[in-house]
Amino acid sequence: MHTSTLNRILLVCLVAVCAIWLIIPFTMAILWSLVDPSEPWTPDKLFPPAMSLYRWQNMWENSSLKSALFNSYTLAPLAAILTLTLAIPTSFALGRLKFPGREFFKMVAILPLVVPGFVLSIFFSSLLFQLGLTGSRFAAILLAHSVLFMPYAIRIMTVSFEQVRDDHVNAARDLGASALERWSVAYLPALKPGILATLLIVFIQSIEEFAIGFIIGIPDFVTIPTLLYSQMGQDFVRPNAAVLALILVVPNVILLLILERLLKSANPAMSSGKG
Repeated sequence: MHTSTLNRILLVCLVAVCAIWLIIPFTMAILWSLVDPSEPWTPDKLFPPAMSLYRWQNMWENSSLKSALFNSYTLAPLAAILTLTLAIPTSFALGRLKFPGREFFKMVAILPLVVPGFVLSIFFSSLLFQLGLTGSRFAAILLAHSVLFMPYAIRIMTVSFEQVRDDHVNAARDLGASALERWSVAYLPALKPGILATLLIVFIQSIEEFAIGFIIGIPDFVTIPTLLYSQMGQDFVRPNAAVLALILVVPNVILLLILERLLKSANPAMSSGKG
């Protein structure tokens, strides 16, 4: 009885924390995005006195939102694919090959994650300018995102390569399978959850990245985060910022829920098909 009561108390506390940190901010953002300019939402009113979709329509018609959406959702999938492609050789070496210092190099590969992202972005942007690689803003930002988010991809794919069962690879080889066939029947089933997780995580990171896009892209190349921060920093209009915040956050929340479901359904013990 005591344990049951304690569990209920903990559940109530968890729900309360979720309400404070998730539900309330989302609700406030939605309400602010619906504030009609004819009547401001003042502190003495619990809810906006007048609500409409004017802010959404105004942002769509009178800002750089269209180009920002196009740029962000073109850049992010390409950055995810390029990052995964560049990470696979290193991940294969760290996950499948035995060599002295392997654990040390695993640690080195994820060390950039401890550096504040804004600091890393500033120095990497400076490097791109010094190398003269900023002629194409899109290509420069794509390269920067791929390098900055490489540690995520290397870590996830290294663990995925470690899940590949040697007996499946050996069985495929003994049956005369070519290298491509061994990859298909022994490696790919085990790597699939990691590949999808890497693509989703890098996609989300690229969508939300601000510093690189701002330093290299502005004013020619606008992304959703740079547009959001410009709205917040210059003539700050809270309803407009709420609209952009929802556009930025809601798709990422959906993708994170998909990722969570994917990781829960992945069974490492059964992840490799029969050789």
